[in-house]
Amino acid sequence: MVTLAFSTNAYTRSSLPEAVRRIADHGYAGVELLGDDPHAYFPDFGDGDREALLEALSETDLAVSNINANTAMGYYDDAPPSAFFEPTIIRADDEAREWRIAYTKRAIDLAEAVGSPAVCLATGRPLPGTPPEAAREYLRDSLHEILDYAEPRDVEVGIEYEPELLIENTDEVLELIDEIGRNSLGINLDVGHAAVYGEDVPESIHASAGSITGIHLEDIVGGRRGKHYHRIPGEGDLDFREIFDALADIGYDGFATLELYTYPDEPDHAARDAMAELEPFL
Repeated sequence: MVTLAFSTNAYTRSSLPEAVRRIADHGYAGVELLGDDPHAYFPDFGDGDREALLEALSETDLAVSNINANTAMGYYDDAPPSAFFEPTIIRADDEAREWRIAYTKRAIDLAEAVGSPAVCLATGRPLPGTPPEAAREYLRDSLHEILDYAEPRDVEVGIEYEPELLIENTDEVLELIDEIGRNSLGINLDVGHAAVYGEDVPESIHASAGSITGIHLEDIVGGRRGKHYHRIPGEGDLDFREIFDALADIGYDGFATLELYTYPDEPDHAARDAMAELEPFL
């Protein structure tokens, strides 16, 4: 049976412990932790922050569904208000790439500390001067180092694909998993990303059976080839009955996490309405 969780990345106006408590108020069984500023940006996330988080999790009895380490906006002093993937694990610059690998290891440390089954990671885009074939070599090497660190800690790594990234669709991520050949590597399947790329979402779910480390849920206006803007379920064109039926078909019994970072001014409204919309499908 699928269990609903909600990501703290909708609550960027709140501290991480407060975000956990507010999510619990809306009836979710799980919470995804944003591994970035302003919640758990690892260079600044100390022992006191971890203890405050563990206290909030204990109080609320929420399970952690995932550590979302896709972005690292805290790396920048003047980052504009948009999602940053840089620096990535496919950067040609050794120092920047190694920084990102180390950052991902800190996400794995947090996953181990809070009992999260997985962390998710995006590949980023190949930058000018780094053709895709070279970026893919950096990706392979980086992932093996990350997985060497994750496996003894019993944490899975889910690649989250997205249009225009090096790994941008279901076929590419499944090919990568086969190429790497390690059971600890899987897919953090974002249904909106699949839809925006033009995939049939239930088909993507069926194709990914056995490789899913987590699910991200949001609605998309336009469905296939729509615009990439995360909306509350019921406010777009995705068929969530089909999505939950597909998850049942493959026997998926993990977390499905609402990722509604597009509602920083009204996260409680987003959490409440998303729960009301999706609860009948569970």
